[in-house]
Amino acid sequence: MIHHTQQQTSLSPESGFSIIESLIALLVAAILLAAVSPVIVISVATRVQAKRVERATDAAKSYIDGVRSGTITAPDSPLTGSTSDFAIASYNPPTVGSLTCAANSYCSAPETNLYCVSVDGSNCTTTSNNNFVIQAIRYNKATVTTSGTTSNIVDSTKGYQLGIRVYRADGFASAGGNLKKAPNKQTTFTGGVGDRKTPLVEITTEITKGTTFSDLCTRLKNTSNTASTCS
Repeated sequence: MIHHTQQQTSLSPESGFSIIESLIALLVAAILLAAVSPVIVISVATRVQAKRVERATDAAKSYIDGVRSGTITAPDSPLTGSTSDFAIASYNPPTVGSLTCAANSYCSAPETNLYCVSVDGSNCTTTSNNNFVIQAIRYNKATVTTSGTTSNIVDSTKGYQLGIRVYRADGFASAGGNLKKAPNKQTTFTGGVGDRKTPLVEITTEITKGTTFSDLCTRLKNTSNTASTCS
């Protein structure tokens, strides 16, 4: 009788991945991650920045609605000496270095026409990452003559133009320089935390409380057009 013996196969000590092959695989993975990571960082940063601009826009709209309804008092920043139709562009941005602002109320420093919009319920400080500070400027270009003197009407009951800039609260920190205004613009596409010193939103609107047509026409007519009348 012939007996068949089954040969047992043994694994070669050289089978599987070698250390060099593993290192090469790790190197390839690292190169791919290095190539993809900037795209991921920019995508996340842009999404965060876009969300910040969206919340700043909501804060601006809420402030305007509050002023129109009377729940928020008119800003204490009338422009009286300008001859332009609306001089918010020439109005300087706030100063940096200090910020004394209670949540959802006007600030006492550095200027009283700054309004703190609290997102997280805390006061606006130079270390606040979530809260916004609104710089509000009102302007009524109409003039009246009293005792032979012509002056601008600065009366919130007559209606006025309202310009606002929305800044990040942490933008008031001294580090990084002064706050900016137009033509500087905040971009939604960014690879970092964005420009803390540039307004997130700038809006100009009309506040027409208790005004007559004559009041409105006097404020909004083109002063450079001599044919423009309000009769």
